[in-house]
Amino acid sequence: MSTSHEIATVPPGGRIPIARMRHVYRLDEVEKRLGKLPEREHEHLRHTYERMLEKGPERFQVKPSGLPAMHHLYDELPNFGEVLDDVKRQLALCEDSRDALEITPMLLLGPPGVGKTHFAREVAKLLGTGMGFMSMGSLTAGWVLSGASSQWKGARPGKVFETLVDGNYANPVMVVDEIDKARGEHAYDPLGALYSLLEHDTAGSFTDEFAEVPIDASQVIWVATANDERAIPEPILNRMNVYEVQMPDAAAARAIAGRLYASIRAAHDWGQRFDPEPSDEVLDRLAEMAPREMRRAWMTAFGNARLDGRGTVLSRDLPAPAGRRNAIGFVH
Repeated sequence: MSTSHEIATVPPGGRIPIARMRHVYRLDEVEKRLGKLPEREHEHLRHTYERMLEKGPERFQVKPSGLPAMHHLYDELPNFGEVLDDVKRQLALCEDSRDALEITPMLLLGPPGVGKTHFAREVAKLLGTGMGFMSMGSLTAGWVLSGASSQWKGARPGKVFETLVDGNYANPVMVVDEIDKARGEHAYDPLGALYSLLEHDTAGSFTDEFAEVPIDASQVIWVATANDERAIPEPILNRMNVYEVQMPDAAAARAIAGRLYASIRAAHDWGQRFDPEPSDEVLDRLAEMAPREMRRAWMTAFGNARLDGRGTVLSRDLPAPAGRRNAIGFVH
């Protein structure tokens, strides 16, 4: 349903991307739907169609003009080396060619705090195609993916539709966080829309239940995260590359903590009051934490050291390890 033509774009930074304009929906379909709406009814749906007509159907279909610099990601996310290698291979396939950027849907499987969601966000930054984010752990219905019928009170479009219509890109990174925690009401499958969205052919004519206008989601780059694959339907797993991500080893965790210290220190004016590097003792303590806990721990430690009038972070400035926090309230 889509057409494309190559154009030049202004990059947000880094390599100049190769971009084409791709139609993600048909204006005549939108006009037809809008014309059939009864007067003074379905105000939200009418506004959606009018927005689609105003924005037009063309979106950037972007890919890097060459292999983007990725060494910093290998340093920051050493436990994601296998995933980064695969992304690099797929980028190399379309380098210096007219082929569109194709990244096989990926599932990042690993324990909480290992950095899965952070990795997904970094991939979106690397590719420069924008991002849509949905957390399945906080939802009880599947409308977040496919939208809810406009006949229902409070209905709205799904996240896939909104990201493509409201965004600037035909191939955004779509992050499905905690996909293993998706739960529906009664017999409703909240992941039902993914069966067609993860297949290139059927995704090219995806129909959101709210707007009921076919939209081209075939270029979306899918990244899902999960703690436990046993809760994910087999047909979903079969459509994705599954990567088991482990916690970084002690040496890698120390390196992550050290880089995080340096980046926090450099990002704040008050950072110049602190030592250029933390002590080995403090790094050893940080290496015992999950990557996502490290930033909070550093900020707590910086604050405690400052309250004590010091420019050196000590081990006692760090928060208590998870599971050993001081009790709040009554103690029995």
